[in-house]
Amino acid sequence: MKITFLGTGTSQGIPVIACQCPVCLSKDIKDKRLRSSISIEVDDLKLVIDAGPDFRQQILRANIKKLDAILITHGHKDHVGGLDDVRAFNYLQKKPMAVYGGSFALSDIQREFHYAFEENQYPGAPQIELIELNNGKFKIKNTEITIIEGKHYNRIVYGFRIKNFTYLTDFNFISEKEIEKIKGTKILVINALRKEKHYSHFNLEEALALINKINPDKAYLTHISHLMGTHSEVSSELPFVVELAYDNLTIEV
Repeated sequence: MKITFLGTGTSQGIPVIACQCPVCLSKDIKDKRLRSSISIEVDDLKLVIDAGPDFRQQILRANIKKLDAILITHGHKDHVGGLDDVRAFNYLQKKPMAVYGGSFALSDIQREFHYAFEENQYPGAPQIELIELNNGKFKIKNTEITIIEGKHYNRIVYGFRIKNFTYLTDFNFISEKEIEKIKGTKILVINALRKEKHYSHFNLEEALALINKINPDKAYLTHISHLMGTHSEVSSELPFVVELAYDNLTIEV
């Protein structure tokens, strides 16, 4: 399985256009973070989890020319705002893009991109096939995917486990039952917004506590606000098995 971090950042925090913090002024490429998204190549599948406003730029940067499906964690704009750009894949692959998500996410997508679901579509509108998920397991072709359900403040959010890899973003609560579904995973990706506590995301301390509980071989932090600090600074503070992810990082599972 090949994993590429398309983006590891977030819209949270002070607008970076006006910010003079060390991260925004940094010349380190690892501090230049697009909105969180990840690509997965497994078996004969090419998947992406979330398609935020940077989706087009991320796909071009990663040179992704084929995409079987997009998995959606939840319907916030920073995770679905780029779905209009599936039109390029519609053209190349001659079929609608399969978009999987819970009903809570799909309703947001239908509202945001209403023109893609009208009976008499405007020519050239994105072609999207919405596939509703419920907590449990599902398959795309022959690949089984396990849903990990959590809370993002008062909203449901889905994480996904594929074989020995688990991806969680925008969580701030997860039950013991759902944690059991993650145990045994070798690679865990989890959101850590900043060091200070936040009402709808894990902070660094909370993410590290969950990593310790799950005990993966390796863990990567994503959905990182510039309020967290620079990559070099934060990396020096992390346990050996934990790394701060960065855009374009590729790992093999």
